[in-house]
Amino acid sequence: MAKITGVEARVLVNHFRCVMEKKGYVFFEGKKPYDLNIVGVRSFNMRANKFDDSINVFYKNTKKDWEVRVYKVTTDPGTYYLEHPMKVTGTAIMVPGQYRSAYKIGLHRGSYEALVQRGVNPVQIYRDSNKDEILDMEKNSILEGHFGINIHKSGSDSKIVEKWSAGCQVFKTSSDFKDFMTLVNRAAKYWGPSFTYTLLEEKDFEECK
Repeated sequence: MAKITGVEARVLVNHFRCVMEKKGYVFFEGKKPYDLNIVGVRSFNMRANKFDDSINVFYKNTKKDWEVRVYKVTTDPGTYYLEHPMKVTGTAIMVPGQYRSAYKIGLHRGSYEALVQRGVNPVQIYRDSNKDEILDMEKNSILEGHFGINIHKSGSDSKIVEKWSAGCQVFKTSSDFKDFMTLVNRAAKYWGPSFTYTLLEEKDFEECK
């Protein structure tokens, strides 16, 4: 995990704000602290099984200064579930977009606290059905609904994704996830237990260099 403050944080904030505003997404800058922007960035790599994406969290602290935290994650399913889909229609891959208040603090598989899909606002997924390790994101496969696409952890420091994700957004290290959930719970005291998640792609940043 990287924690970024000061000038560097403000530069990053402006960069991400530019990308999100061009897409018509909301960038949160509430008057109270810890108005979290939780933003995943999917890498160019279309081959599965690496923690080569990131979740970036932007917020103002109690001194009204910007802070940024950057975590290594996967926004894609692992090879295991691509080759062994849980559904005959294929494995879920989240479609980039902004999902307003789609997540809440809850239990992942009844086991530990994470951000889980709410029953109110849906998300969109692709279905990758050809059972190989290449991530296929075809527009004609998009579905909208509630698929259990949670934001959770893997092991203490996982090297490959494999069974850790069947489409969820998954942290590489449990220590990073603990830090993230501490931040989420702090934010919930100001804003409540529901959160927006935004998923971008690396190519989105080319217009805001």
